[in-house]
Amino acid sequence: MIKTVIFDIDGTMYDYTTGNRRGLEAVKDYCLNHAGITGEMFMPAMAKAGKRLEERLGKDNAAIHNRLLRYQCMLELLDKPVFPHALAMSDSYWGTLLEGMSPQPGLLEFMEDVKRRGKGIGVATNMTAYMQYKKLEKLGAASYMDWLVTSEEAGTEKPSPGFYEICLEKAGCRASECLFIGDSLNGDVQAPKESGMHALWYCPAETPGENGTHSHRFIRSFEECMEETFWKNFEEE
Repeated sequence: MIKTVIFDIDGTMYDYTTGNRRGLEAVKDYCLNHAGITGEMFMPAMAKAGKRLEERLGKDNAAIHNRLLRYQCMLELLDKPVFPHALAMSDSYWGTLLEGMSPQPGLLEFMEDVKRRGKGIGVATNMTAYMQYKKLEKLGAASYMDWLVTSEEAGTEKPSPGFYEICLEKAGCRASECLFIGDSLNGDVQAPKESGMHALWYCPAETPGENGTHSHRFIRSFEECMEETFWKNFEEE
């Protein structure tokens, strides 16, 4: 019996690809209008800054998602003033992304159904905690949450086994009683299953199974989770 449903945030609860694109466009406009950084300079400098941070911090570190650090590093590489631009760029990115966010179709209805059935809801996400709290509030999902694990708190990123150990500790039930839902085939499906959990791949833009590379359960919309057979499928696994 499933007792806890665990959700990823980015790319699962909302359309991260569109939000990230809009956020980057806002930062690029700021750079052009206020920092003397052209569009041709922007993306190569961003890529170089991301690589520099990975060299310093390693990939298994929530700080690599910190936009303020990323923009600070980019400005330093371009020999541009860090003050006031780094903070203004970070605010521009996150403000634009948050403003345009909306929950995926059926998400909140499914969460309400989960709670009505007496099951717990957790969130497990790679990112710094502050911004993930802001996203949950903007999406209207915060009130459904019982607990949250970020890679900042865990000290390691998905798909590290230690990340899922903390999730199970907070869930307070056995791995076989947890259902993990997310858009990353590796971090939200394969790794949770290796930890003993059930997993559901959220893939609205994919066509799973056509190339025969996996046999994971998947949905293209959270509205599918409201079907009568949904819970029965996992009880029979």
